[in-house]
Amino acid sequence: MTKIGNLYTGKIYLKRREWRGFKDTMYDFWCWLITWKDLSKFFFSAPIRITKAIFNYRWMSSYLTTPAFIDRHSLGLRGTALRINNLHFNTIIKNTTKIIANMFKGDKRFGANDLSDKIVLFDEMMPMHLMAGFPNLIGIPSQLVPVFQCSVIDQLSMIPYLDAIENYGLPADVCPLPACEAGVSVVDEYPIIGKCYITSSMPCDGSVMASSFQDRYFKLPTFPLALPVRYLEKEVEAYAVQDFKDCIKFIEDNTGEKFDWDNYFRCMRQYNKEAEYELEKWEINKTDYPQITGASLALFRMYAFLVQGSMDGNFLKVDEKVNKLMMKAYRKKEKCSAQMRHRAVVWSPPAHYYSNLSTWAENCWGINVVIDMESMVSTKFFNTEDKEESLKDLAHTYERMTMRRHTNGGYVNVLDELWRVCEEFNADIVLMFTHISCKTMAGLTGLFEDQARERGIHLIWIDHDLMDPRTVSRKEMRNKVNKYMQTVFREEPVDKTLVDFDDEKTW
Repeated sequence: MTKIGNLYTGKIYLKRREWRGFKDTMYDFWCWLITWKDLSKFFFSAPIRITKAIFNYRWMSSYLTTPAFIDRHSLGLRGTALRINNLHFNTIIKNTTKIIANMFKGDKRFGANDLSDKIVLFDEMMPMHLMAGFPNLIGIPSQLVPVFQCSVIDQLSMIPYLDAIENYGLPADVCPLPACEAGVSVVDEYPIIGKCYITSSMPCDGSVMASSFQDRYFKLPTFPLALPVRYLEKEVEAYAVQDFKDCIKFIEDNTGEKFDWDNYFRCMRQYNKEAEYELEKWEINKTDYPQITGASLALFRMYAFLVQGSMDGNFLKVDEKVNKLMMKAYRKKEKCSAQMRHRAVVWSPPAHYYSNLSTWAENCWGINVVIDMESMVSTKFFNTEDKEESLKDLAHTYERMTMRRHTNGGYVNVLDELWRVCEEFNADIVLMFTHISCKTMAGLTGLFEDQARERGIHLIWIDHDLMDPRTVSRKEMRNKVNKYMQTVFREEPVDKTLVDFDDEKTW
């Protein structure tokens, strides 16, 4: 077995690619070439504008490290697990390059164009399903490319924007996510695109305030899609549906397009199939032979749910391929990793600058993450015949988007569901990420501890600062797990070279 820790040099690169045996190494190298092919195809789709973007937007250079981002999430994987992982990530990259290309083709900063007026900007982590009713328009989450996804790819990418907004006067203890979004506005590094803008009532006040920065920055007609926070109450359903009707009319009035119910229902039928495949992944992971562990499950589901809105057929095709691979491996009782000692659940938002911590935990300590809170967004099937009922389903889906489902809606969503998930997935460990700048979850620490003790579940608290690796480094995060496994479980690591290594400067 490769001693993975020996691949790290303390610099931005690894010594070499991981040797996985001839067949798996050649497959992984082929997928690496496909990634570079997709990046090259993206560049040549608009070479002049993309070249200008590289020199105008500091965050753009981070996307050149995309192959390293995928490599970090595939370390230690073999066979079926490696193939599923690479299928997931390559699909994400293909869709992302289309979004970035559309952003730069429509960017008025680089000259007049016809595309910008066909773009509807969306706030932060809002799903795109609403845009399925406008097939002639393009929905783009305004902060996804410059902030959210960029911070996952390159841990150092957001530091300049955090410094900029703090120099502007924002306190340093604010959540780095909305701080970064506001910081990109302050330094004028959002593409100038769009005909109108849809904002949302996000999980925290910081994100809502960041929306005001975007509103002033883009200077576009803005509609606040303020879906109810206490969404478990039946009485709020009518309000949410009316809000969507008003939002549809707002887009129609500003773009001249009419909502296409036929196309919307077609896309929602695809969503239903995607949700069905997702639930099958969960069912397999509840067994003794889980097939998709680590970060791949959550990152793919989060991206598919939020960004493509069931309008990209490639995601359904990949789900079909993954399902065949998964079921075949399950029937053969294949193990997704060489040594699985523990079954873990990830709860609370993980650090963007260390999205592959679960990959490390699997390789170092045999801790297999069988489900992640961020993958557990809405899986409610859409009604694809009745317009009014379908809008209710749409409201249900948006109310349970990433982060919002498990930080809003009351006690039952935040605590009770965690213990239900642990029981269903037979988990003995919860990797509880402690976002030190988030005030929402901080008051629940004692309740989590007491209830975990009653159930005999091990809680490993892992501090982080979401997008700022200077506050809590990757190494400090790993040490939290190392100390718990050594002192409480009294176990020896699966790979000793991964207990202590230097990756402070790596992407």
